[in-house]
Amino acid sequence: MKVLAIETLRQDIQPNVVFVRVHTDDGLVGLGESFYDADAVEAYLHASLAPALFAVDDLTPEAAAASLAPYVGFQGGGVDTRARGAVDLALWDLLGHRAGLPVARLLGGPVRQQIGIYNTCAGSGYVSASSLQQSSNWGLDVRGHYDDLNAFLTRPAELARELYGEGIPAMKVWPFDQAAERAGGADISRDDLARGVAVIAAIRDAVPEMDIMVELHGLFSRRAATKICDAVTPYGVYWVEDPIRPDAVDALAGLRSDVDVPIAVGETCVGRRGFLPLLERHAIDVVTCDVQWTGGLTEARKIASLADAFSVAIAPHDCTGPVTFAACCHLSMSQPNALIQETVRAFLRTWYADLVVGVPEVAGGMVSVGDAPGLGVTLRPEAEALMRVRRSTPADV
Repeated sequence: MKVLAIETLRQDIQPNVVFVRVHTDDGLVGLGESFYDADAVEAYLHASLAPALFAVDDLTPEAAAASLAPYVGFQGGGVDTRARGAVDLALWDLLGHRAGLPVARLLGGPVRQQIGIYNTCAGSGYVSASSLQQSSNWGLDVRGHYDDLNAFLTRPAELARELYGEGIPAMKVWPFDQAAERAGGADISRDDLARGVAVIAAIRDAVPEMDIMVELHGLFSRRAATKICDAVTPYGVYWVEDPIRPDAVDALAGLRSDVDVPIAVGETCVGRRGFLPLLERHAIDVVTCDVQWTGGLTEARKIASLADAFSVAIAPHDCTGPVTFAACCHLSMSQPNALIQETVRAFLRTWYADLVVGVPEVAGGMVSVGDAPGLGVTLRPEAEALMRVRRSTPADV
């Protein structure tokens, strides 16, 4: 089996997403995806990755990952890693179509038919204007029914009751990010700390049963992160996520020993070698690797196995696109140490539904993947007709 063509497909609904299709000489098509810096990823994929992929004889994901491994760029989720991650997702999708099996089964599972979810409280326009993790890119001006980011900032109790009434038993919020922007993350003022804690307190008072995840996006120093962790501890939060950058291993280990809340880390941590020192130092309680940003399912399943060896659970990160979400769900169904799956209802019910079909079903606080072959996701014909397509073939290199 050989690759006949690679296509990238772009659209205006979520400019950070680039879909990737891999066409093979046996008539099959695999769908992948990358999120963030879509222009750069698309350019790298056609200029550098496509020629290398056309030369690959064995398109099984593991063999292809070995063949496409770069000489530089191992230590971060940069453009090359995310481009290879998009291709890796497409190759797993291809493998599933060839076998007539869902990816969860190809990964050795499923070990469960469904898994619990939490709602990341973003809005439909979240991180769509640029690739910055800043409040200026929160899409607060994009208002709609599922305006969960504005809601947790201004009416957290109401949002908690609404989510719980829908059967969503857990929610993630980030009420301290703007404080990090004001102080550069080195410290947090008493007023900013109180404002953020008030959001957590309002959720807890409104719905005592709600599990609450507190996201810090790696924006804080150990000093400030300790203050925040201590302040939210009385509210029984489910975890504090990325309180410090994941490459600050010693600081995270010290923080973990100093505070009494579970620490989740990983959406910007890349590969087994990125997670190994954190696990060896017992610095984290939950691995939240991003399946696409870490290089694809081929690497993500190894991270899951590594975490399992340290008795640490995984909770795959997904606040990106619909293909990655499907890949996360297949990973969660296939790994015995999967804890919970991130979802974004504002994405699921708006632009995901506008662009694709076959997204894993979320209902009653659970998600399942079904029996469709591959990742199960396909582009809507009417959406595809409006996309900008760029195609590379062996004749182009």
